[in-house]
Amino acid sequence: MDETRQQTPAEGKTASAGDLRQRLTKCFELVFPDLPKDEIAGASPATVAAWDSVAAITLMNVVEDEFGLQIDLDDLANLDSFDKLHSYLQKRLQVA
Repeated sequence: MDETRQQTPAEGKTASAGDLRQRLTKCFELVFPDLPKDEIAGASPATVAAWDSVAAITLMNVVEDEFGLQIDLDDLANLDSFDKLHSYLQKRLQVA
């Protein structure tokens, strides 16, 4: 198997780094529909007014559903930006 591609638990199909970014972007679009698409990659509670505790939990639920994994509550507090979530998912899904 090509090292840049990995089976995702949710769909049993191959995912690349680009697929991961695109799928995570869709998660952010669902939770923050008023956030312009070009601002998603820089999204964090400091840059998104709607990112409160309820939105954070909603985002984690959407991400868990999309990627077929469970995010440990201990990790939750550290996953407070698009970049941090993206890096976390790369490691969890072993996507290069």
